[in-house]
Amino acid sequence: MYAIGLCIDERYMLPALATVSSLANGLAPRERKEVALRVLALDLTAAHAVTLAQFARRLGFGSFDIRWCAPPAASRLVDAEYISITTYLRFQFSPAFVGRPYLIYVDSDILARGDLSVPLHDLPDGQMGAVQDEFIPQVGGTGHALPGVAERWPQLRDRVYFNAGVLWMPVAMLASIRAGVEEALVRCRRHILHNDQDALNLWLLSSQAVRPVNAVFNRFELGRFGERGNWVRRVVDRPVRSDPDAVLVHFVGPEKPWLANCPATEDVREYRAHLRATVRHVNGMGELGIEAAGGAR
Repeated sequence: MYAIGLCIDERYMLPALATVSSLANGLAPRERKEVALRVLALDLTAAHAVTLAQFARRLGFGSFDIRWCAPPAASRLVDAEYISITTYLRFQFSPAFVGRPYLIYVDSDILARGDLSVPLHDLPDGQMGAVQDEFIPQVGGTGHALPGVAERWPQLRDRVYFNAGVLWMPVAMLASIRAGVEEALVRCRRHILHNDQDALNLWLLSSQAVRPVNAVFNRFELGRFGERGNWVRRVVDRPVRSDPDAVLVHFVGPEKPWLANCPATEDVREYRAHLRATVRHVNGMGELGIEAAGGAR
């Protein structure tokens, strides 16, 4: 048994609903009844909460709960082009709130095509699961994550750098993960650029408490970047086109598929069709629909 966790701010209300519905689509109806949905929020309204709860119920999830909380006091938002401080809430889940042995955390800019619980099947005790970042695969290599870490600690150069957009976590580890991230925020602030993701990787580098997960469970959508230039082809060691084997497509970067200025790649068109279906589904809830909750902004 497991819970799916999301951290949602007001700007991401509609994409979060699309994420939740895609997660439901990846499960058989009887499997959804065994899955809990947990949401942490900073600025959602009571109307948002009611919409989320009713939508989760209509989709067939067995349990739903939402809590409002604050990020760690030392949270540092450096790269803030399209990210808010809500991103740090992913480390604020507690065992009592989750109420399941495992938590699968997902960002709200993803499209799930299948069952995300598969990596839990061989997750060892005392380790969390994460996927290697496609743009920044190693410490001290391509990209600008963890500035100065490879120079300060040469033994860490070329160690795996993980993306924080999808995480598989035993709830018994939640307190350790939170403590490790908070310590990194305090002691290694000058090495943090990509916000909570860098903080998490600093802890993982010291704890080694991570099990690499197959890339198909957090596959970046690359076509949008290929439309703007050739740099992505020099950075990523795979075709820019859509990956038919991807269990989850992650729309990283500022050009989100729900925005009008986003290039209409194959994966973006798939996402938009799913988003339209989600809007119809939610609006079928009448007074609890998207407009009533303010989620169409």
